[in-house]
Amino acid sequence: MANRSDDPASGIVDRIYEAAFVPDGWPKALEAISAISDSASGQFFLFSESGPPRGATQDNLKGLFDEFVGGDVWKISDSVQKMYAAQPASFVVVDDFMTPDQIEHDPARIKLRSFGVGAHVCAAVPLPSGELATFVFQRWLKDGAFAPAAIGLLDGIRPHLARAGLIAARLRLEQAQATVSALQAIGLPAAVIAASGKVLATNDLVTTMADVFLPAAHGRMAIGDPPANALFQEALAGNAHHGVVRSIPVRRDEGRPAVILHAVPLRRQALDIFTGADLLVAATVPTPTAMVPSITVLTSLFDLTPAEARLATQLAAGVSLADAAQSIGIGFGTARNYLIRIFRKTGTHQQGQLVALLKTVHPFPVG
Repeated sequence: MANRSDDPASGIVDRIYEAAFVPDGWPKALEAISAISDSASGQFFLFSESGPPRGATQDNLKGLFDEFVGGDVWKISDSVQKMYAAQPASFVVVDDFMTPDQIEHDPARIKLRSFGVGAHVCAAVPLPSGELATFVFQRWLKDGAFAPAAIGLLDGIRPHLARAGLIAARLRLEQAQATVSALQAIGLPAAVIAASGKVLATNDLVTTMADVFLPAAHGRMAIGDPPANALFQEALAGNAHHGVVRSIPVRRDEGRPAVILHAVPLRRQALDIFTGADLLVAATVPTPTAMVPSITVLTSLFDLTPAEARLATQLAAGVSLADAAQSIGIGFGTARNYLIRIFRKTGTHQQGQLVALLKTVHPFPVG
């Protein structure tokens, strides 16, 4: 009987399961698999209908990987779409599913060929979460096709990759739920929402605000106040281009305090925690205060210009528009134009509504 040290995959299985719990371990695990299968590089993708793919790659193709998951090439790539449709249970040669013309003109393959990357093999694992875990290995163009023995070796490792992919995907959903639960502990109703608008996780405080957060078709969310809902849907649609209203005032029934929804875009490493997500939405209730928001906070939160932010801080302190204009050295007509732009950027329509919104922003005392 061969002992474990005689197995060419010895130690690699341990790396795979380590990566399932420690995402930073995927590049080394993929590198080790590539080394014993004569591959140039390897990638692990999680494809989802709710957003762009996520995953990991060996360091030698990280630039291409980041470009691929950050752009739209994966949507129009024949190789990606054919593997997504076929969902091969074992490792297959990707080119066997494509015509020579498709291989030649596939934008993803064109880019890879420019880096000297040639033959591809792929295996896919449908997950209970609805995601598709996909493992891809490539060879350098100069090295030709994969040998059957190399594909057989990858198939031997595939069950371990499948289980690790399932754990990795599940843990990320748990992290999203843990984060919104942590926000509940400090009193913030919160939800994590995918680029498609589908709600991925919420905390219990959201359910206590049934007049604010409404269920919608296909697992989505709407806002009870129609004008606020229009801004909210605009935020979902425009977040990818950063062209959204970040904070949205929500009017409620008589006797209930208004709510401010803050749409926080998920970027960079936050996407590793909230896989497939696009926005974190948190709600705050305005409370009267003698403090006003800082100009820096207003410019970053609402994309106000410094001049608009100076006017807004004056209004938040209770100063009239005419007095605020005089205080910052502009004419009344200019101040009115500034106020119109401030309304548009903050999603408000009246000065009182604007002031209520600004009271929820991190303040500093009036000196």
